[in-house]
Amino acid sequence: MRIEVIGAATLYLGDCRDVLPTIGAVDAVVTDPPYGIGFKPNTRSTGANDVYAGGHFGTDFAPIHGDREAFDPAPFIKGPAILWGANNYAARLPDSNGWLCWYKSAGIVGFKMSECELAWTNVLGSTRHIDHLWHGFKRASQNGDRVNHPTEKPVEVMKWCISHLPATANTILDPFMGSGTTGVAAVQMGRKFIGIELDAGYFDISCRRIEQAQRQSDMFIERAAP
Repeated sequence: MRIEVIGAATLYLGDCRDVLPTIGAVDAVVTDPPYGIGFKPNTRSTGANDVYAGGHFGTDFAPIHGDREAFDPAPFIKGPAILWGANNYAARLPDSNGWLCWYKSAGIVGFKMSECELAWTNVLGSTRHIDHLWHGFKRASQNGDRVNHPTEKPVEVMKWCISHLPATANTILDPFMGSGTTGVAAVQMGRKFIGIELDAGYFDISCRRIEQAQRQSDMFIERAAP
């Protein structure tokens, strides 16, 4: 196991099943786990209406670890939680009226992938949505930034997620950290963050992104209430 401490963030390289028993209590879980659908990353694209029209990823993405296994959300919903992609494993979650919806197509014609993504949560009593374009090189934010992960989400969307957590949720856990977007959002909002990632390549990317966010935080940080 490898551990990196970057300001208010503690990052673990390892399997969350091994790491979680060692870290103690957290205030909330915000994560985009493997859905258990055997997702195949689309690494090259030339179609005129394709989601990555006119370009391609800067790298070939490997299949997502654990995505061929059924995902069990039970260990991650004992406290406040937001779980993305939960429509793929909703039968294994308690009923909830508090879903989050990210509408990402902005009405673009020919959007071949899902026009929106859904997250289950146990912290809301009603459904909320955010409209944030994220369509290949057509984005409402992070223009020019490299896409580091096949299911990477915008920082602004993850900040929106965190804003729905209780005010007392100062330490946020992402047990499937990926490229570290939840950690970047947490750092920018003045929260403590614990991230776990199994893939060494994505772990290194997370370290770099969160370290950069930590360096910049003094310029725009939103301090959490004591």
